[in-house]
Parts: sequence; C-alpha cells; structure tokens
Amino acid sequence: MQGGFKQIISHGSVLKSAVLRHVRLVSPVSRPLLFARHETTSAARIEEHGFESTKISDILKGKGKSADGSWLFCTTDDSVYDAVKSMTQHNVGALVVVKSGENKSIAGIITERDYLRKIIVQGRSSKSTKVGDIMTEENKLITVTPETKVLKAMQLMTDNRIRHIPVIDQTGMIGMVSIGDVVRAVVSEHREELNRLNAFIQGGY
Repeated sequence: MQGGFKQIISHGSVLKSAVLRHVRLVSPVSRPLLFARHETTSAARIEEHGFESTKISDILKGKGKSADGSWLFCTTDDSVYDAVKSMTQHNVGALVVVKSGENKSIAGIITERDYLRKIIVQGRSSKSTKVGDIMTEENKLITVTPETKVLKAMQLMTDNRIRHIPVIDQTGMIGMVSIGDVVRAVVSEHREELNRLNAFIQGGY
C-alpha cells in the first residue's frame, strides 16, 4: 500500500516537472503571445492549487460531523465485544475512547487491529475484557491538527503503520480521519491537478 501512495504522489510531481521543463525549453519566438504573457502567473497558480496544499481541515469539511463514524465513541469500561459490535454496525474501523464518568475526557482509541492482536491472537474473551485494557492510550496517540497537510498525514500513517489518526486542536479532539479518507483526498486532488496542468498546456490559464 505504501508503494501505491508514493506512486500517486510522484506521478503528479513528475508530470508537473515535465510540463514546466517543456515551458522553459520552448523558444520565446515560437511561444504564443497569450501563453507567454500568462506563463509565470499560471505556473504559480498550479503550485498554489496543487494537492500539496490540501489540509486535514479540508477532509473534515467533506466528511461532516457524523460522516463515517467520526464522532462514534465508547468508554473505558465498555466491553471490547460491545465496542467491536458498534464498529461493525456503523462500518468503521476505530472508536474514540472516553473516560467513564461525568468528565468524558478522551482516554485513547480502539481499533480493529487492537481487537485482533490483543483479543483474538491472545485468546482472550471480548465480553469480559474492558476497552481500557487494550486501547491505545492518549499519551501514545499519533495525532494531526486541522492545519496538517494531507501528504504529511499520509506519511505519518504509513511510517507508523496505522490506519486511523485523531485530529486535535486547542480545544481537544475534533474528529478522526482514516487512511481511506486521506487516499481519497489525494486521488481527488491528483485528478484535479492533472486537469489544471492540461488546461495550462492548452493555454486555459
């Protein structure tokens, strides 16, 4: 999967470099005047709107508050069985874990991987094991902020072999994105960038 991500990223960069290199190699005499006049600003606009500028906040806006189970949670005292059942019902791969009681502050995250590695593989009972016993604790979480670039988030997820990453701001946790969310964002921006490059080549900018 990691190789596929790198291919998505590198393909756009190679194409962009090739286009800009082609522009530099064309003789000034042979360039259409309109193309030459807007060349510099067009190149700048391509850089400005490239997928390198897409942020996690853009993904959250597209997901909405309830999309893809971003706001589903369980408590540390819930059974692993109930947590996994909730994941299955809502078709998500992770739940935010909050502390039991009135405070409801974030305690960590529980994922499908936690269930497989710490319950199934070890032969433990999901009904008698609490979420708090197998979750990834808050102080060990790898997180991003709304301002984190999507490509940076992808790098964090692939380097640490995780598929879900919480989004934190100064008020606390505001959402969660999955590797699927990130890939969709990159593919979408990649497609749009190819269209912009095509328009640039044809003098559409």
